[in-house]
Amino acid sequence: MACSGVLFALTESQAALLAATRDDAEVRAFVEQVENDWDPDWLCEVDKAWDALHRCLSDGTLRLGEHGGGVLELAILGGRQHHEADDYIVAHVDADQVAAVAAALSEVDKQWLGERYDQIDPDDYQALLDDEDFEYTWQYLQDVRDFYKHAAAGGRSVVFTVDQ
Repeated sequence: MACSGVLFALTESQAALLAATRDDAEVRAFVEQVENDWDPDWLCEVDKAWDALHRCLSDGTLRLGEHGGGVLELAILGGRQHHEADDYIVAHVDADQVAAVAAALSEVDKQWLGERYDQIDPDDYQALLDDEDFEYTWQYLQDVRDFYKHAAAGGRSVVFTVDQ
């Protein structure tokens, strides 16, 4: 099973520091500093629900980055990728995209998410696809929606991190 994911809303100066990183070591050091600051007003823990959430909000896979599926695919694994090794993901959504993601997430209802969830390939998913897992995914979707709305209101970019 994949590890726990976290979304952080970055200040302009933090986003600039992330953009200035030159390699995986600097990216990890940056994320470690953001994690050490652990500002609960500007983060959203998504536990292991990030996997199903990204699949539901994108093309049903765990492909990274943008691939023409619209703004919902940016919410978890979309955006600019800042880490090249396979053992860690750092996906950054620019501040000017966060409001669009928040607006798109506000339109996602439980029925729509359930229809997308039912399309996940069980052979490609590391958990059991069942009602309990869907409810877990739905709960975290609501948290992610509130988080993006808050980040958009604050004019912040968003970074998603998870180690594999």
